[in-house]
Amino acid sequence: MPTLEYLRSEIEHMRRQIGRQQKEIQSLKRAGLSTASAENLLSRIQAKVDGLCDQRDQLRKAEPVR
Repeated sequence: MPTLEYLRSEIEHMRRQIGRQQKEIQSLKRAGLSTASAENLLSRIQAKVDGLCDQRDQLRKAEPVR
């Protein structure tokens, strides 16, 4: 199972990717191009982040209280 620190850094990285993907979608919309594949990728990234957040929360619950 991944460490808590790894999950936190991966979540942060994926959230930056989400921001870039949202900007890309806006650019495509302004250019009048189809955004379906970009939006599908964005939803897959978001689902991955949600899963990582769930794993992070489980690890935090399992950690001893300091």
